Amino acid sequence: MVISRAQCRAARALLEWTQDRLSAEASVSKKTLVDFEAGKRTPYDRTIADIVRALETAGIEFISENGGGVGVRFRHKKCADNEN
Repeated sequence: MVISRAQCRAARALLEWTQDRLSAEASVSKKTLVDFEAGKRTPYDRTIADIVRALETAGIEFISENGGGVGVRFRHKKCADNEN
């Protein structure tokens, strides 16, 4: 999945993660992350995949273009998670 720099920033904001935290969780250099979010460069596909994986593992869901635009939200919990 390809995400935009705005989606990356929004996902971090939802999680209240700093760039340092995402960098560590995704095993991506902070410089790469900073440059990506600032629009200075586009990371390799593998690097984007690492960023996406870290954010999705933390509970983020990326919304692709569906007529309403791309976005970011928290993933819904499964019904089994709500039993108790």
